[in-house]
Amino acid sequence: MQKVIGIGETVFDIIFDTNNRPRSAQPGGSVFNALISLARSGVHTEFISEVGNDHVGMIIRDFMHENGVDDSAVCTFPNGKSPLALAFLDADSNAQYTFYKDYPAQRLQIELPEMTSDDIFLMGSYFVINPVLRRRTKEIIAEARKHNMLIYYDINFRANHVDERKELMPSIIENFQSADIVKGSDEDFRLLFGSADWQAIYRSEIMPHCPICICTQGAAGVDIMFPNDQIHVDAKKITPVSTVGAGDSFNAGFLYGLTLHNYTHKNIEEAHYEPIIGSVRHGVEFSAEVCLSLENYIAKRI
Repeated sequence: MQKVIGIGETVFDIIFDTNNRPRSAQPGGSVFNALISLARSGVHTEFISEVGNDHVGMIIRDFMHENGVDDSAVCTFPNGKSPLALAFLDADSNAQYTFYKDYPAQRLQIELPEMTSDDIFLMGSYFVINPVLRRRTKEIIAEARKHNMLIYYDINFRANHVDERKELMPSIIENFQSADIVKGSDEDFRLLFGSADWQAIYRSEIMPHCPICICTQGAAGVDIMFPNDQIHVDAKKITPVSTVGAGDSFNAGFLYGLTLHNYTHKNIEEAHYEPIIGSVRHGVEFSAEVCLSLENYIAKRI
């Protein structure tokens, strides 16, 4: 069975409404959210991450178990605390984030899951470019590449890291070089490259390293860039309740679509791109569903 292995952080999300009142609290983290939705869809998932040896860490692990995500490669660090993420919704249900983190010096001391060329590797966000973790995350990404996994990289770059762009860019470029598919929002590209012309950014910054780029643009839909083509997929017309898990659920739906075709790194090498378009439509469906709730993940399918 094809599996998806993800690497990313775990956080405990607390969502506040426009009156600064707590509306929901649940385990989260970008890759974590995607893996929960994938597991709820019947995809075998494994997570490379870390939690604190505290009550929040236990809640996060229990939630993974309940949803069928394999946590064998999740490290429990003895010192420090599991991180919190506060999401403050504006009038359009978009979120501004504040993070509270207390990590130990030694991190990600784990045995890696089995990796094969039939599987998909999901990576993204600050976790895989964080200078404190970069040596270790780079080793793990290299292991996925060594085993010819299909590698999907979600940039997911936050405004609070803009001042670090120069320091972080070499790691981002290395991730482009490792990836088969790069995904970013129009905001990611604007924050990283200071431009709204993401097609030009694809041609100059991504295509030399990675053949396929997906740009999500909220209500304006999704564009897929191939070396010799560009495809647009419309967004669903909805009134969102919360956009906190929108990008993560898009990733889940997209990867779910790839697993329906048993799509692998070999298909990328052969420039067999048609299943990618259908998989983007699955991503749009998953994203719309999550935006209509306060959860970060789709409802259980199995």
